[in-house]
Amino acid sequence: MTHKLKLGIPKGSLQEATVQLFARAGFNIYASTRSYFPAIDDPEIDCMLIRAQEMARYVADGVLDAGLTGQDWIAEHAAANGQQNEAVVPLADLIYAKQSFGKVRWVLAVPEESRYREPKDLEGATIATELVRATQAYFERLGVTVNVEFSWGATEVKPPTLADAIVEVTETGSSLRANRLRIIDTIMESNTQLIANAGALRDGWKRTKLENIALLLKAAIEAQGRVGIMLNVRTDDLQAVLALLPALQQPTISPLSDPSWVALNTIIEERTVRDLIPRLKAARAQGIVEYPLNKIVL
Repeated sequence: MTHKLKLGIPKGSLQEATVQLFARAGFNIYASTRSYFPAIDDPEIDCMLIRAQEMARYVADGVLDAGLTGQDWIAEHAAANGQQNEAVVPLADLIYAKQSFGKVRWVLAVPEESRYREPKDLEGATIATELVRATQAYFERLGVTVNVEFSWGATEVKPPTLADAIVEVTETGSSLRANRLRIIDTIMESNTQLIANAGALRDGWKRTKLENIALLLKAAIEAQGRVGIMLNVRTDDLQAVLALLPALQQPTISPLSDPSWVALNTIIEERTVRDLIPRLKAARAQGIVEYPLNKIVL
């Protein structure tokens, strides 16, 4: 019997970042602009491109065994169903976004020159957003009555003519600033999650396959922005060199054929390398090698 896992890949702004993440995890996905069914170099996986906004729905319904989508759209799906949908099981937090490896924020923003200073000032106002139900739930928690309208896009340009305020997703805030908008609150933070259908997880083969995929994806994210460093150092200089090395855990120290020398291997933040290597050299380290990392399994 041939086993198959039906996996949803988010179409749109997250698509390229997701394909790159899978490549670092060891899975090559080949997406065509003419097809919603990308090829993947794993015969046990069938991929389908689905908008992140709809992913939780199709995973909950069992159309897909698993998929990647944001906590924001999981929350939106849960709000639409009046409760947390038990058919959707989160498997892994995957903190990456379309521009960076970090979380995104859904923020409440108003025009720079508007009179609104805090959320309660928006009583009776019109809010434009794609995240309608989660936004409604946010204002209900605050006890503020507003009219939340679905926005089909270009949400930043709607205030003040078409809406009093917006709830929009941002990574850096640059688009909001460019449209002369001011953030007055954060509705929620979100990052991508690997989610699975509860029924699919009751299948032992699918559960193991998904756990392995989650392990490799998390390992690829853990390696992002880090490099490995190898070097040789005399035992007399070892403590001085160790004092310079910030390690993920502890440096690996191995004896060499010459007992007066040891080899060190460690993992560091890539941004620190340009300052660190000259200092290591000054501390009399030799044979310094920097190498890239694809995965770190913790």
